[in-house]
Amino acid sequence: MAVAQSTLRGGTGHPVKLSCRHVWKLFGPNAETFLDGRGTPPDAEALAAAGLVGAVRDVSIDVAEGEIFIVMGLSGSGKSTLLRCLSRLIEPTAGEVVFEGRDLLKAGEREMIDIRRHKMGMVFQNFALLPHLSVLDNVAFPLAIQGIPKAKRLARAHEVIELVGLKGRELSFPRQLSGGQQQRVGIARSLAVGPELWFLDEPFSALDPLIRREMQTELQRLQGVLKKTIIFITHDFDEAIRLADRIAIMKDGAVIQIGTPEELVLHPATDYVAEFTRDVQRSKVMSVRSMMQPLDSAHTLIGQVRDTDKIGAVAGRIIETGKPFAVIDDEGRLVGEIAPGPILDMLLGRGNGAAS
Repeated sequence: MAVAQSTLRGGTGHPVKLSCRHVWKLFGPNAETFLDGRGTPPDAEALAAAGLVGAVRDVSIDVAEGEIFIVMGLSGSGKSTLLRCLSRLIEPTAGEVVFEGRDLLKAGEREMIDIRRHKMGMVFQNFALLPHLSVLDNVAFPLAIQGIPKAKRLARAHEVIELVGLKGRELSFPRQLSGGQQQRVGIARSLAVGPELWFLDEPFSALDPLIRREMQTELQRLQGVLKKTIIFITHDFDEAIRLADRIAIMKDGAVIQIGTPEELVLHPATDYVAEFTRDVQRSKVMSVRSMMQPLDSAHTLIGQVRDTDKIGAVAGRIIETGKPFAVIDDEGRLVGEIAPGPILDMLLGRGNGAAS
């Protein structure tokens, strides 16, 4: 299935960190040979007729360096299986997974173990902390496996514990921590090795809503500092639009659309994506850029906003004044203006609110 992908990182030219091409994961009899010699990819009906389950079907994606790339879909859509294929925790049936120019599917077992230990971090829904170890020793554990000297690994553990906001809890045990604190330990442990690529599989879904939002904020803060390449799995679209640079939506093992949150909401490729995004508040995902208009010399501009600001964050100010605001880009250049009228139209559901 060919899926159009939006420009990586909005056209900033960041290099691709991880890509996969035509990745399949089939379960069932003769899965390894079923795809051999086929000119066109089999559809779901052909797989079912052969007694096969297509957990991942012909997926191709590119993830840019420093990007938070979210894969989402309903339960059973294949998102977690795809993540495990990308990290080779399970073996894909076919395809390529290229990380830093190396096809991971051609790497030997020892090489893959070394890559996971030194270049990949993983955080899962289950915190998987070692109950008999303190916070400090849990965080230092992957470094101990690497054979890092004790003094060096403990120093690194202290560093990342402070980074995730748990300074002072180094000697606590998991049972003495809240759910959010336990997940912070899991995050610190995965960061201890300094991963190039960070896999997060529904890491906050077991948390209470308030703690979950707190952890989303924490991830945003950490990303602002660390600039990791992150592949994040979720079934929660609100979580996805808050965190993602781009989102891939999966259904029945296939990726059906990839784009920014704004692109998915404004330009859904299929009825399924449209339904998936139907209840999203557009003010959360629409940027000022999508609604700004060319500068009009007849207008007096009494304030300014950035073109990347979300409408929901600036709507109150603009509507309250009743006057257009100047729009600037990241370099402070004047690129347009935005008026209260289109914002009110969008908030009241009159049309899509976007500038034509």
